[in-house]
Amino acid sequence: MPGRRAGTVAALGTAQTLAWASTYYLPAILAAPMARDLGVSMPTVFAAFSVALIVSALVGPRAGAAIDRHGGRPVLMLTSLVFALGLAGLGLAQDVVGLFAAWVVLGIGMGSGLYEAAFASLVRLYGKDARSSITGITLIAGFASTVGWPLSAVLEAGYGWRATCFTWAALHLVLGLPLNGLLSRAGATVPAVGDTPADAAPESSGSATATSIIPTAVLSFVFAATWFISTAMAAHLPRLMLAAGATAATAILVGSLIGPSQVAARLLEFGLLRRVHPLMSARLAAALHPLGVALLLIAGPAAAPLFGVLHGAGNGILTIAKGTLPLVVFGPQGYGHRQGLLMVPARVAQALAPWLFGLALDAWGSGSLVVSAVIGAAACLALGLLRVDMGQQPSATASARQ
Repeated sequence: MPGRRAGTVAALGTAQTLAWASTYYLPAILAAPMARDLGVSMPTVFAAFSVALIVSALVGPRAGAAIDRHGGRPVLMLTSLVFALGLAGLGLAQDVVGLFAAWVVLGIGMGSGLYEAAFASLVRLYGKDARSSITGITLIAGFASTVGWPLSAVLEAGYGWRATCFTWAALHLVLGLPLNGLLSRAGATVPAVGDTPADAAPESSGSATATSIIPTAVLSFVFAATWFISTAMAAHLPRLMLAAGATAATAILVGSLIGPSQVAARLLEFGLLRRVHPLMSARLAAALHPLGVALLLIAGPAAAPLFGVLHGAGNGILTIAKGTLPLVVFGPQGYGHRQGLLMVPARVAQALAPWLFGLALDAWGSGSLVVSAVIGAAACLALGLLRVDMGQQPSATASARQ
């Protein structure tokens, strides 16, 4: 029933917007007042956030396996409670121990309640026909920073950072929990990785490669490389543009272009590119950041806005590719557990990216763009190593099984 699937996508996309806005995008607004009030440095607050990302990497495979067995509804509902607990703990923190403890709890929620869990929930419901649904929730949740940053800023300015955390916690209880509860109950258990009998026919042509180390290694590297780039750019983009010779106004403009470019690219993926194989979309997207860097270094600051558009567009499509590529390469069986495993290196890279790229920026200035471009080019080349049947892909139009 298309209507039921649309409702599922809307509910899950809204819940994901809340989840991202209240965790991943929270430190950008609250780190400074947290540091002042707790008597710690800003790097200490971001170190606690990095710990949360490491915890999420460790939790991801177990959460994915739970979704494979029981469906996304119970896992995501429990995650709403974990988010509320972590945010309440953050609002109550009185010292560095409380700060880190709260972020550990939030890391558990992030490992079981962000995109990977949402993608696994959709694959659990719709199998190999989940591509359009995955695109749909990224379209909605792509506005998480657009919603989260202003709301956190207004709440912090009016009531303080602790009340802001309590407000987000309450929203998880009164909005996130019931939205996740609207997910359809999953049917029969999908076999986990390795549970399928050896003589069973693969569910898709891509799942025949499930025992190969090459696709696993390639996707793990690609996800880690692209998340490193996106996190590094998110943390250092204004300063990077200034180092490249752009004015402060241009640097702000470039930053403002990334969000709309991500959403526009996801709309393109939902429309024109829905008939294009996900692997081809991912190869194109991975090439956009290196292309933007090349244009910026050749043409100078005048090309900075174009760099922002290309980087944002590539990042927008690659977010979808993180959900669709494992599906088309390995098939839907054991998707949640495998997705969690594939994202472990990406979460670690994400945690280290602000620090490592900051060192590169300090040492080489705008030359650090060469580092990100080389990493992006390597990801694009790595995708060339994948071999799948381009005639087979997750359907963009098939009706839901529910």
